[in-house]
Amino acid sequence: MKYTPYTPEIRFADIDAMGHVNNATYLTYLEQARIHYFSQMDLGTWDWKKHGVIVARHEIDYKRPIYSRDRVFIQLGCKNIGGKSLHMDYKVTVVDGDGQQTIAAFASTVLVCFDHTSQQTISVPEKWKEKMLALPSVTS
Repeated sequence: MKYTPYTPEIRFADIDAMGHVNNATYLTYLEQARIHYFSQMDLGTWDWKKHGVIVARHEIDYKRPIYSRDRVFIQLGCKNIGGKSLHMDYKVTVVDGDGQQTIAAFASTVLVCFDHTSQQTISVPEKWKEKMLALPSVTS
């Protein structure tokens, strides 16, 4: 399986009064990157309404603002897989109008596998572990 980085569209609504992407918008970009990541994993039939993941923690280190004319690329990888949790790492890179590539942020998210029907945590599926561990991790 080959993973391709996620490229979010920067919307006018994402830009704050300072002229760059608002810090809270990064969480939306990271969520979209996770959806992109899981969609590329070929999990077969999976009912996300029944079994899914919930966010337990987010952490973002901002390195450079993102501006409306930047192209953004988000690489995502699984740093650690526990019994019921996944620690995901992100590298947010921008290419500006001059073609300069720069790191905009590093981030991490802890996800917990969750059964929405029983409202209980569940184990990370073995199929997920196999596929995630086969992909390269994101290095900072």
